[in-house]
Amino acid sequence: MRRAIVEQLRDGPRPVGAIADDLPIGRPAVSKHLRVLSDAGLVEHERVGTRNLYALAPEGLVPLQQWLVGTWDRALAAFADHVTAHTQEGSRAATDPS
Repeated sequence: MRRAIVEQLRDGPRPVGAIADDLPIGRPAVSKHLRVLSDAGLVEHERVGTRNLYALAPEGLVPLQQWLVGTWDRALAAFADHVTAHTQEGSRAATDPS
């Protein structure tokens, strides 16, 4: 549910009712999930009149982005090392006269 809420908030701020309308759970459950996401620093809210609008907190996603970049960089480097090693082995086998 929390991932679904984050996905909804990608498009911009939304009130709890609009978020709940697109989920198979009620407003009280959505509010609890939003509270957890807010406590984790992933979501922020702003009171506009009588409504609370919830939005993604960009600074809350920075650690996740950094982790993903680091993980992806390590995976790409390992792949490049693997390709280089196999390319070198293939070149040696092709030029070995024995």
